Amino acid sequence: MKNTEQWKPSKFVYVAGKLKASRNPQEVNISSRLVADLTAAFYDTNIKTHVTGKLLDLGCGKVPLYHAYKDSVTGVVCVDWSGSLHKNQYLDYEMDLNQKLNFADNSFDTVILSDVLEHIRKPDFLMSEIFRVLSPKGKLLMNVPFYYWLHEEPYDYYRYTKFALKSIAEDAGFSVIKLEATGGAPEILTDIISKLTVKIPLVGRITANIIQQLTKLFLNFNFGKKISKKTALKFPLGYVMILEKPV
Repeated sequence: MKNTEQWKPSKFVYVAGKLKASRNPQEVNISSRLVADLTAAFYDTNIKTHVTGKLLDLGCGKVPLYHAYKDSVTGVVCVDWSGSLHKNQYLDYEMDLNQKLNFADNSFDTVILSDVLEHIRKPDFLMSEIFRVLSPKGKLLMNVPFYYWLHEEPYDYYRYTKFALKSIAEDAGFSVIKLEATGGAPEILTDIISKLTVKIPLVGRITANIIQQLTKLFLNFNFGKKISKKTALKFPLGYVMILEKPV
């Protein structure tokens, strides 16, 4: 990773020892804080257990997870494509992720693919390439949206069910360690309403923030957690997945 000493937090920040979405609206829109918090929680929970060795951050953007994984790895390689909306000085290589990755077989111990697969025209090919460059017992940590608005248009191509994700992963050769929904109906409704209200003059930002705070409060109760978990079976906001390359 280039210019490591100049790196600074962007999308994710640590608050009281936990990884959260940044409250800086230049980094995370007010209407997207709940979604970003869910993503942050997944990586915060799983990085220390599953991230090791030399890490490849694909579609890295501003490398928002660097602070979370830097102490668990021996090296970091950052890759993004030339058309990325998140230009940065940390990039090691520019690559089209629909094409062959310019790395040797078994080059990395961990791959991060955060909010990327929906923007890939050839997801099966990318997954097979990730499998190739991972070392045996190497792991891929990733997340994708499902009930979520179009973003980074026109480079937003797919939404994946859990069945599609499992199929793509296993076809590439991976073993599925974890495949879970992140958020259900409460989170989806909150996200949609927040995104519809946030641009209302004068009151939009305040309203979107209140809606998100009320939902977070609701989800702190067991009743709210149960509704989220149960509705996520049919109405998932997104998915997180951890895959392993078998020996």
